[in-house]
Amino acid sequence: MAFPDRFVFGAASSSYQIEGAVGEDGRGPSIWDAWCHDRTTAGGPGHNPTATRERVWSNHNADRACDHHRLYREDVAMMKRMGLQAYRFSVAWPRVLPDGTGRVEPRGLDFYKRLVDELLGAGITPYVTLFHWDYPLELFHRGGWMNRDSVEWFGEYASVIAAALGDRVKHWMTLNEPHVFLQFGHGDAKDAPGLRLGLRSLLLACHHALMSHGRGVQALRAGCAGPVEIGYAPVCVTRYPASASEADDRAATRAMAGFEGLNLWNNAWYNDAIFFGRYPEEGLALFGAEAPTPRAGDMELISQKLDFIGLNIYEGAPVRAGADGNPVACERHASHPLTAYRWPVEPKSLYYGPRFIHQRYGVPVYITENGMSGVDWVSSDGRVHDPQRIDFTRRYLLELERAVADGVDVRGYFHWSILDNFEWTQGFKERFGLVHVDFATQKRTIKDSGSWYANVARTRGRSLRDDPFATGAYPTIT
Repeated sequence: MAFPDRFVFGAASSSYQIEGAVGEDGRGPSIWDAWCHDRTTAGGPGHNPTATRERVWSNHNADRACDHHRLYREDVAMMKRMGLQAYRFSVAWPRVLPDGTGRVEPRGLDFYKRLVDELLGAGITPYVTLFHWDYPLELFHRGGWMNRDSVEWFGEYASVIAAALGDRVKHWMTLNEPHVFLQFGHGDAKDAPGLRLGLRSLLLACHHALMSHGRGVQALRAGCAGPVEIGYAPVCVTRYPASASEADDRAATRAMAGFEGLNLWNNAWYNDAIFFGRYPEEGLALFGAEAPTPRAGDMELISQKLDFIGLNIYEGAPVRAGADGNPVACERHASHPLTAYRWPVEPKSLYYGPRFIHQRYGVPVYITENGMSGVDWVSSDGRVHDPQRIDFTRRYLLELERAVADGVDVRGYFHWSILDNFEWTQGFKERFGLVHVDFATQKRTIKDSGSWYANVARTRGRSLRDDPFATGAYPTIT
């Protein structure tokens, strides 16, 4: 089977992870700049003063990253050689509004205009994410997501981007993974800005972020020229049945709609609010008095109509039905395969995750991130041999193909990532790219997986049934 004609094969990135040039062309600082350089974020609510040493592996930073700000034309030309049909990237909020609001930096906007033009000239469709974690530092010091004014700040930013790019960009996402930037950045102090908010404050920050999403949708619809498709890209917390039994299948479905402790790591709290206009009853009961009390109009703002949902899926976990039918977590065997990041390899997650989301919310789905970190280097023959990534991606795509065959409306797949990049607190240790980057020289080398994936895109998935390790199975792209 081939994927449908409308299905797009692409790759993804984010501004902070690849652009570099953090002090160029008037860009303002972000919370991640402060995090990487061990500068205090004191003055922001909930600051964790203990999270100050080696926040990033080996004290790496993204000042240069992949130097994409300078090398974007080279990178787009490489994407074209790889036959990518679409490219998902994010705009750096502080690059276009250095203080988060007010003064617009034209040099920042010009960069993204040039990038979009370059992509369109190469026949590659841009999919633009407004926010992928590089929050303006100035706004953080004004309360960040904890401040209800953040809703209007984000709306102003979205309006600026819509006016600049909305005549050419037709596919948009508002927020990337609120699960991560809220829970890890504001609850667990693992990521920037390093806060340990109490549950009440964390849920309020989440409420403001969801309202900001809604205001962003409004700004895009008002500011873009012509029809657009708008979604957002959450983590899909995926559970799958441990067996083929109907009981285990029901248990997995229940697990994907449920809650696992007093945290924000779930599907329903975000998606029910966005697609149903209400927070789920199970979550409200669990959080009790800590849950936010929406003001008049809040939920209507959050639940702006969306055209699709993007799902970031890397792994999942098996569950079985207990004696009462409720889901019970299953232990994995010690030999279960793991990526270099020590994430479990779970291809079934790309079947059950999209299936659940599509059944529950009834909207088209894109896989906006999927991939694996590997131990990759340039071999003596000048190539980067990464058979594990080929095998990983093939297994996941075959499960996604199965979901499509079963009627799940999946519109595209974006491999994470196009380039080895700055992987947040892991620095440059974790390599997710289809393209190897020598961070000393910035030389790009298309990995074997990049050549293989190009063949998958060219054949619309028909080559997934071929042995990828047979001699001459796919042409090498340089």
